[in-house]
Amino acid sequence: MPTQSAFYPRVFSLVVAAALGYALWRIFAPLFNAMSWAIFLAFLLYPVNLRLRRRLRGKGRAAGVLTVLTPIVILLPLSALSVAFVAEVSGLMRALQQRARDLDIRSFSDLQQFPLIARANAWLQQHTGVSADQVRSWVLSGSQDLLQHAAGLSGSVFLGALGSVVGFSIMLFLLFFFLRDGDAMCGRARGLIPLDEHRKDRLFRQLSGVARAIVLGTTLTALLQGVLIGIGIGIAGLPSPVVLGVLVALLAMLPVGGAGFVWVPAAGWLLYQGRWGWAIFMVAWGLMVFGVESVLRPVLISGRAHISTLAIFVGVLGGIPAFGAIGIVVGPVVLSLVLALIEFAEENAGGRAGA
Repeated sequence: MPTQSAFYPRVFSLVVAAALGYALWRIFAPLFNAMSWAIFLAFLLYPVNLRLRRRLRGKGRAAGVLTVLTPIVILLPLSALSVAFVAEVSGLMRALQQRARDLDIRSFSDLQQFPLIARANAWLQQHTGVSADQVRSWVLSGSQDLLQHAAGLSGSVFLGALGSVVGFSIMLFLLFFFLRDGDAMCGRARGLIPLDEHRKDRLFRQLSGVARAIVLGTTLTALLQGVLIGIGIGIAGLPSPVVLGVLVALLAMLPVGGAGFVWVPAAGWLLYQGRWGWAIFMVAWGLMVFGVESVLRPVLISGRAHISTLAIFVGVLGGIPAFGAIGIVVGPVVLSLVLALIEFAEENAGGRAGA
């Protein structure tokens, strides 16, 4: 009888919980992008928020000041970078089209006039049976897919990262409340987690450390590499330093290669042009940037998080298509949460086995 009497309340509770969960998902899904950015910025600004609270003697005042300053600090630099990026991409495309007209290249077969390409095409057909037309179709198809993904990514990284003007306004509105009441929200969320206090501390330290490690150790060093390589390319007189700098910043998040995928071909192009001095400069500049990154990244990440480079790499690459630009942080944090829960489960299993 006790079992039968408890059956209906349990089923009713599960049904109500599932219905409410579905309703909440429908409510929050359109706001996910703005809410994620607001939570991320509130987390990132937390140390500054604490200092302002002590200076201004109030949570609301500090949150209001930071909310007003956020659009100035974020939107203006991104707008300027977006304008420069689009202008340089347009100029680069015009230059490539003009170069193709100068060389009288109208189709893939016209590239046979270059001895290196002709020899490579002959070797390819002889050893693999792949024709130049097949390679051309693959390259065109891959280039179209790459450009589509790059366009979507650049839009999200630049002005589209926070959605439309309405989305940006919603993000600022939410940011104010997360800055003002974030402590209380985190405390209530922490109380709902069914873990002992020691594991709660470990879990929150892990997630906080991963987020800060991604922002400081990966994103910040990637942006620094992009800026430095862009400056070096500009000094060497190569075209499109902003475009190549943005490309370096994206590639620098890869665990292997990174900025070398840009500055090594740039140095090779300078050698091809006979500009030996500038080629040596480009190599020295790239090695200098690599040295700065090798020293700075461990310093920024050290002691902040215990997560493998593979998990960060997979989290970033999978997080960007899943969540947009905020996926750079959300992806590794989600993986870190899963790994931490697996570690807790292993500890429980080990404890029961020992008992």
